[in-house]
Amino acid sequence: MQNVLILCAHRPKRSPSQRYRFEQYLPFLEENGFKFRFSYLLNEKDDEIFYSKGNLFNKAFILLKSFLIRLKDSFQFKKYDIIFIQREASFLGTSYFEKRAFRSGAYVIFDFDDSIWLADTSPGNKKWEWIKKPEKFYDNVSHAHCVIAGNAYLAEKAKPYNKNVIIIPTTINSDWHIPKTEHRNKKLITIGWSGSISTIKHFELLVPVLLKLQQKYPGKLKFKIIGDKYYKHPQLNIEAIEWKENTEVSELNSLDIGLMPLPNDEWANGKCGLKGLSYMACGVPTVMSTVGVNNDIIKNGENGFLINSENEWLEVLSKLIESADLRIEIGNKGRETVMKNYCVKAHKNSYIDVFKNAGANR
Repeated sequence: MQNVLILCAHRPKRSPSQRYRFEQYLPFLEENGFKFRFSYLLNEKDDEIFYSKGNLFNKAFILLKSFLIRLKDSFQFKKYDIIFIQREASFLGTSYFEKRAFRSGAYVIFDFDDSIWLADTSPGNKKWEWIKKPEKFYDNVSHAHCVIAGNAYLAEKAKPYNKNVIIIPTTINSDWHIPKTEHRNKKLITIGWSGSISTIKHFELLVPVLLKLQQKYPGKLKFKIIGDKYYKHPQLNIEAIEWKENTEVSELNSLDIGLMPLPNDEWANGKCGLKGLSYMACGVPTVMSTVGVNNDIIKNGENGFLINSENEWLEVLSKLIESADLRIEIGNKGRETVMKNYCVKAHKNSYIDVFKNAGANR
């Protein structure tokens, strides 16, 4: 039995990055002789405070507490065969704990799925951005025995600092994300976006397009935000709801069309397409910006749509609004793509191999 310590920010089943990157592989790894202990920095109460606006004193206390959690962990590093670090060990702008893990005798696996060498702080924590020092990414990567990157773009950023970089895409549990189409194709066409508070700015890139569509199809459209329950727009017919694990799939299945707009910048090029993949797994026709890994996931017009301009958004979304048959066809092809290339079953052996190699090379 190999003992594994997982260092991450959030409690299990809370963070999409954690759930879709490694948590859904843990049962398979346990079957293959690995035993896990989670050490996360934010409990449920602290989580709510940490991502809200204000609360500076309480946030300072949470940062101190998170440092003490990791300090306590560091005295136990030598007891573990493998230390798995997801994105960063600490919120602070230091690689101290990554370096201690690397020197402990444990085999260190570093996993990441975003352009985390760049600053991209949540709206409630812009004042704390100076603390993070995202350039610590390069030290973190160099102090790992193996790096798992979510796509080729991210892998290329890591390779100059670590020779052992493996690409495992962000994947969907196709036994959980199952198409259920009974709520679709009703009187109102629901166009939806799923994401975190920190990425609502990407949804807002499409607001001008959605306003035009609402005017073009009066009384026929509804817009849904899954993730930021407080989001409002004075002119759009929006239903905003909180993301919950037990309702996620049913909410995704309530969508007739799924949106993934992105700016064409360095941060977006590191994205792993999770939002789009979650729609596609549920058979929801998906429309994405022509950015980064989206170009690998989507064959334009076959299993989804890739968009470059506002006019293209208007044209493609209009076609999907007007044709239930097109929505069904594209949705079915998207589901097939996930089943073939982006589901847990397709990549579980890759994760198992990484951990088995860790045990062999320790």
